[in-house]
Amino acid sequence: MNNKVIITCAVTGGIHTPTMSPHLPITPGEIAASAIEAAEAGAAILHLHARDPKTGKPTQNPDLFMDFLPRIKQSTNAVLNLTTGGGLGMALEERLAPAHRARPEVTSLNMGSMNFSVAQLAEKFDDWKFDWEKPYLEGSWKSIYPNTFEMIERVMIEVGQAYGTRFEFECYDIGHLYNLKMFVDRGLVKPPFFIQGIFGIGGGMGTDLDNLLFFKQKADQLFGSDYKLSAFGIGRAQMSFLTMSALIGGNVRVGLEDSLFIGRRKLAASNAEQVTKIRRILEELGKEIATPDEAREILDLKGGDRVAF
Repeated sequence: MNNKVIITCAVTGGIHTPTMSPHLPITPGEIAASAIEAAEAGAAILHLHARDPKTGKPTQNPDLFMDFLPRIKQSTNAVLNLTTGGGLGMALEERLAPAHRARPEVTSLNMGSMNFSVAQLAEKFDDWKFDWEKPYLEGSWKSIYPNTFEMIERVMIEVGQAYGTRFEFECYDIGHLYNLKMFVDRGLVKPPFFIQGIFGIGGGMGTDLDNLLFFKQKADQLFGSDYKLSAFGIGRAQMSFLTMSALIGGNVRVGLEDSLFIGRRKLAASNAEQVTKIRRILEELGKEIATPDEAREILDLKGGDRVAF
């Protein structure tokens, strides 16, 4: 398994808005179709958010998740990873509602409170499809994305320990690695730890490749062989970061949550297009793409037969 690379695809996210790309999946049907295409292209894990089908606004309504989760499961063997981050301004109870309903194999878990600004995106457009988009983005300039120790502990106990769900530990800064180590030392989570380094969000680590190398160095020191590295860069840094992550022995994450583009000033037509591109790069580097069942073995997941959908 040492040469296997897990491709995660983050299908729609909670940041990009409908004005930014006509290809952003919005409705449950669009999310399901885009996720299935990404899995067919080689994504072993699908990281999933929901959207209001009428406005495209991020929502954690579990009914909407349950509209597309069974469709995806019926059509692909991919691991389905539900967000517990949700969207900007959501309370923890709202963020956890889909996980409580679906009891998935994996959820995301943000490892610290932070300034999380996407306000710069509000300056790029003059005409908006929906009234909520610009204020939603601008609001991130004056708010904090809360993930207190108490909140993290609750997710680990109420979701992880209760349902046998494992986590994609989302780390936006070096301090988030130390936060995770504190919970590891308390015995709240067990290895292997799937650590996702996120680079390029305003308030987090920048998309300098030496930041990725330092991130891996610290993760190695803190967790030794007990973790699996994955990493991605936001926006234009996406493919260079993915390539570097794979070259240093890590895994990768693509998707329209992280970048709307496939090349310079060219919008990606689908999530599958990004998966296909990184798969080609990885295979040309001599890497092998992990299947969903191989990803389950690598990350010690409970299996798709033990979820609630």
